[in-house]
Amino acid sequence: MTLVVVLFVVLLLLEMPLAFSIGIAGLSYFLMSDYLPLTISVQKIASASQSFPLLAVPFFVLAGHMMNRTGISDHLIGFSKTLVSWISGGLAHVSIVLSTLMGGVSGSAVADACMEARVLGPSMIKSGLSPGYTAGVIAVSSLITSTIPPSIGLILYGYIGNVSIAKLFIAGIFPGFLMMALLMFSAWVIAKRRGYQPEASRRPTAGEVWRGMKDAKWALLFPLMLVITIRFGIFTPSEAGAFAVVYSVLVGFFAYRTLTVKKIISALHESINDIGMIMLIIMLSALVGYAIVFERLPQSIAETMNGVTSNPDLMLLLILGFLVLVGMVMEATVSVLLLTPIFVPMIQVLGIDPVHFGILMMIVVTLGGMTPPVGVAMYSVCGILKCPTDRYVIESLPFILVILLMVAILALFPHVVLFLPNLLM
Repeated sequence: MTLVVVLFVVLLLLEMPLAFSIGIAGLSYFLMSDYLPLTISVQKIASASQSFPLLAVPFFVLAGHMMNRTGISDHLIGFSKTLVSWISGGLAHVSIVLSTLMGGVSGSAVADACMEARVLGPSMIKSGLSPGYTAGVIAVSSLITSTIPPSIGLILYGYIGNVSIAKLFIAGIFPGFLMMALLMFSAWVIAKRRGYQPEASRRPTAGEVWRGMKDAKWALLFPLMLVITIRFGIFTPSEAGAFAVVYSVLVGFFAYRTLTVKKIISALHESINDIGMIMLIIMLSALVGYAIVFERLPQSIAETMNGVTSNPDLMLLLILGFLVLVGMVMEATVSVLLLTPIFVPMIQVLGIDPVHFGILMMIVVTLGGMTPPVGVAMYSVCGILKCPTDRYVIESLPFILVILLMVAILALFPHVVLFLPNLLM
């Protein structure tokens, strides 16, 4: 197993594509084994794609691209401006609220961050916000999409860990809104200290909020319908993904009338690229997953950590600390695929609810995308806004620290995460 890890790290350092780094490292385990036939590796690769719950991933990826073509983001931006642009910091709060609303549309932190950097970023800087503050708000607030349904990461965690995706979706709602509130508070404190002015001169009236809500109603209804249909057994998560595609097409053609055949073809083309990349990673990571189970790695790690402490709360915080470090050097999807088979059996033995752990795991591994050294969201936003990375790191620290504090609180008080799925399921 040591050879697999070393080979994987070396291939990543050599800048080999992620899927092939995982695949070659996983295949090396079978090649070096004296008692595992190579045919098992082929079977594992093929069987990894034979999963009905996994169908949710390509459906939601396609739905996200379709919705982006309908102009839904423009309506959400307008509604967000109406709601919060009167607060000190102005467009910074618009960005945070938009990330919350976009969680039910894009399902991807990086996609959300890039969209906001292009659309909102220049206006934020022009309004007087510093580039570092702007990039920090946009990048870190995109973390909200890791828990607000439909999160692609939660779907993969549920699939790999054999955890209810419906419960994960419902459990992610409150932490997502809590992140929104904490990030807005942090942005407001910084804005007041620096004298950043609001974008709007007054609070919106009830009529203005209602008109903004009506204008964005089709986007706002989507996550609500998603949760309701899954909760009442109308759709499975995979069927809900198919429904999301149909819904996005109907909204684009008949509600907003912005979707064209050309835009559909473009969305299909981008979706095929994204789905192909995700599925290749999933299929090849099955090799490493099999090696992890075969080597009884979860049991070995559990025994080692039990030697440090037997307190479940302290153990959970140690695991989350390890996941924070992993997230800083490994993409969130890969972290979920490789580490879920290790840690889910461990936390279940400790009596920790896997739904609770799944929400915490998604937050901390996705947070790595906003931090050095390999933060994809960080580099994407800084590149688009032409913001120096060192300025981003300094100005994003308050937001990152707030998120870590929230994770610690959620870890110690699991009911905060679980009360909604326990109530509704």
